[in-house]
Formats: sequence, C-alpha cells, structure tokens
Amino acid sequence: MNHDVVERKLGLLIVLIVLVISVGGFVEVIPLATSAAAKQGAVHITPRTPLEQAGFDIYEREGCYLCHSQQIRPFRSETERYGPYSVAAESQYDHPFQWGSKRTGPDLARVGGRYSDEWHRLHLHNPRDVVPESNMPGFPWLEKSKIDGELLQRKLRVLRFLGTPYTDADIAAAPAAVADKTELDALIAYLQSLGLARPRG
Repeated sequence: MNHDVVERKLGLLIVLIVLVISVGGFVEVIPLATSAAAKQGAVHITPRTPLEQAGFDIYEREGCYLCHSQQIRPFRSETERYGPYSVAAESQYDHPFQWGSKRTGPDLARVGGRYSDEWHRLHLHNPRDVVPESNMPGFPWLEKSKIDGELLQRKLRVLRFLGTPYTDADIAAAPAAVADKTELDALIAYLQSLGLARPRG
C-alpha cells in the first residue's frame, strides 16, 4: 500500500493506527496476564499486626530503605545469598513499596527470624557491637520513644481505605496492642516479619 494513499485518507489512517495499537497491546498484555508472575499477586496474605505496621512506618521515617532493598531478584547469585526470590504478593500492603535497588547494607526481604530480637536490639543501638565492619548508623533514640496508639489507629483506617483488609476489631485493638511499646520494639517486630508473609485463610 502506498504511503501517500494512507496519509491522504484519514479514515484509513485511523483504522490502521487502531489495528497496530490493538496488535501491539495484544502481544504485550496477553502473555503478562497469563504468566505465573501475574498470578502471584492473587495470593492474599495476612496484613501486618499494629506493632509491625508501626515498625514499617519507623523503617520508612528513618530512611532505612536508602541503604537496604527488599527485593530478591530471580538470579542464582541472589537466591543463594538471600533465599527465594521476591513475589508481588509479599509487598501488596506496602505503602510505599520498599523494593529498591540500593544495597549499601544487605537486602532485608528474608531477614525475619534470621536473628534474635536481642541481636536486632544491639544492632540497632550500635551496629558495630555485632558487626564490627558495619558502616550503618546507630538508632539509640528509638528505645526512648513510645508508640502513639491513637495515631497508629488513624493510620490503620487510612490503610484500610487503601485496600489493606483491617477489620474494625483490628483498628479498635491497635492502641492496646502497642501500649508501652517503644519504637525500637516496633522496628524489631517489623524486621522479624520480613519474609514470613502468611497466606490469609
């Protein structure tokens, strides 16, 4: 077909543009929609406990994501070091996502249960007490700050609006769940939950 003919006939040009976009969209979308990776997002996991959610907020506030990723890529070098590669469902309740690619420190996607609470407590107070070569800063102030239960309750309501399946009972119980807990307790609870996402029954 002559190029000049296509350019002069507006109707034909529109039909051909729609046809090209349709074929391109079909080629791009259908494989994605039927792939195993797309199905991983259909897994629904239990949302974080109020204490773990408070820890997530502290992790974000203190900028931990600037040095630690939470995304294990499907490469042998990564899975041998960090464990099974990350799937979309594990991050479905992260607002914002913590995937990242910067690894001044190790990836934390599977750190839950790898160390004891006491190890995390010492490490967050002064990292060089447990990892002498660490260049991570300490966060000693976290053990002096208490969690604000009412503020956390408001955050859980917003997260429910964004799609996290918190129930009225979960939200009502939040202040009691974090009573007398420090920000350090919350951050440790969050770190201990990473990689242990549980499918919702």
